[in-house]
Amino acid sequence: MTTSTQPSFQPSFEEQGATLCALQPVYAALVREFVIEVSACPVDEGFSPSPESAEHAEAWFQQVDALIQVHQLRQFLQTTPLACETVLRHLLVHHLRKTAKSASDRDKTDFLLVQYFSLCAPSGLEDADVDLDYVAQVLEPALGPLQPKLPGWLSSLETVMQSASRCRRLSELLHSGTLEQGRKLKTENSARYFDPSAMVAFARFSFMIRRIFFRLMHDDLNAIQDGLRELERRGITTIDCRRAQFSSEEPTGRLRMICQSWKVMFHAEYSSGQPLRMLVDLRASVDDALQNGARTNPLIASAAAASGKSGARTQK
Repeated sequence: MTTSTQPSFQPSFEEQGATLCALQPVYAALVREFVIEVSACPVDEGFSPSPESAEHAEAWFQQVDALIQVHQLRQFLQTTPLACETVLRHLLVHHLRKTAKSASDRDKTDFLLVQYFSLCAPSGLEDADVDLDYVAQVLEPALGPLQPKLPGWLSSLETVMQSASRCRRLSELLHSGTLEQGRKLKTENSARYFDPSAMVAFARFSFMIRRIFFRLMHDDLNAIQDGLRELERRGITTIDCRRAQFSSEEPTGRLRMICQSWKVMFHAEYSSGQPLRMLVDLRASVDDALQNGARTNPLIASAAAASGKSGARTQK
């Protein structure tokens, strides 16, 4: 599926050349990373933009675009030191200038918008401050000045975000259908996605969902590690983790190491599919082991109950 759009502005050859030169190191690294068979990039140190050279270079970059999958771009940009503010901005401009945008271009733009916003927004930003006007302000270098207004066909985004914010465990978020609802809105409204106000709204939505995901993911990982330490304190060093696709007697020490590696992996990808569900199932397995141990030892059950009450008082 391809959406035809008119570019929001016509760049000069100097601006076009600046974008191409800024993207050359990134695309060269992408070609190497994913072993893509294309001719040498026509943009080099001696590149001089002209109507002919710019057209030839644009054709090369678009050829690579067609061969790079969305998940590959996401993986690369979340792990490479090349992904600075300038590069992300030029990547956004590059995709937005296309007169015909595919579904892949839409998904890449969607990722680049939230990645750019996440990089440029201050780390201490409160959720209440992330409104449409603020998101548009941060995205202005890429999208231009805007006075965004939430389109009527995106009014459900706020409801979806509120539903996600009420989730207390990662399993709740995954089973709530929140992620699927956001994707459905994008795919069913492809022709309207590139409306500037829609892009701002989707960038805000994705940023907030990403925040909620990371909070719940860290809560689950911390709960698993706390549970493993408690099990070891009780003298239990193996647990049944078959529901999480591990063994029936999985060593707790190995599970702790796996949790540490997952912290790194999930930092780079917040929709990691099967490993993400393994994390949810692993927490359920640890919870089961803790409950089973309490049922077989009344003293432990009493201690666990007292600990739960103490924790509730602390939260209040």
